[in-house]
Amino acid sequence: MSIQLWVEQYTLSCYPPTIDPHLNDRYPPPFGPGTHREVAMVSALFVVSEEGYWGEECIEPLTTLTDAGVEITVATPSGQPPVLDERSVDPEEVGEETAEHVRDVHESDERLNDPTALAAADPSEYDAVVFPGGHGAEWDVTQDKHARAALRTAVEDGEKKALVVCHAVGILAFTRDSEGGMLVAGREVTGFPNAWEEGIVDDLDMMPDGRKLPYWVEDEVEAAGGNWDAELDSDTSVTVDGDLLTARGPPSSHAAALALLDELGVEY
Repeated sequence: MSIQLWVEQYTLSCYPPTIDPHLNDRYPPPFGPGTHREVAMVSALFVVSEEGYWGEECIEPLTTLTDAGVEITVATPSGQPPVLDERSVDPEEVGEETAEHVRDVHESDERLNDPTALAAADPSEYDAVVFPGGHGAEWDVTQDKHARAALRTAVEDGEKKALVVCHAVGILAFTRDSEGGMLVAGREVTGFPNAWEEGIVDDLDMMPDGRKLPYWVEDEVEAAGGNWDAELDSDTSVTVDGDLLTARGPPSSHAAALALLDELGVEY
């Protein structure tokens, strides 16, 4: 590029009212880091339960990714607003600060209040798909064919990521890859462990709210071929295996969000 043309472009950027507005059409802007370059927005699809999601496991990644500039769409199986597990906003269970923050975001966030129906969302349009946990996911998200398809797309695409948290990890026990095998077979994963489930359900697998738990995540994922390690001696547990990220439970939610941002190449 000649000095004259560069000067014309530089002058146009500094004094646009005095220069021919079509000059940039004839002479493309000079190249260089951050110079006249549009940066593509990183996007994520959150698939959230209508049967009871655990607050921190959704709200922590949602707010962290939002703060990092990720564009987020929330979807639920039927398109109705997701339902918050009331135990996850019980101050005696999670602390007053977490309870207040989760409830505030749950009630005020427009994306949560007006989600899209999962079947209407195209997972191929997103850079990541996030599956927050909560026991409720066992009744809807993990059994939903569109949720499984979204997970398969994210993991097999080669340029996308999937983050699956806590009880939502159970979806791996029911998702097949594009060749008919189990998607989780041979993969390193973490998730909600049997050791924790024992402290919640009774001898008949009944939940505190009176519902019967359909399955135990650890048992089903291992049966599908996953290499399970919930790292019970660690404060947090986040496992990255290729384009699949899994997280153990609520205390791992923030670490999981940071790990996803790192895998997406987003600075935070």
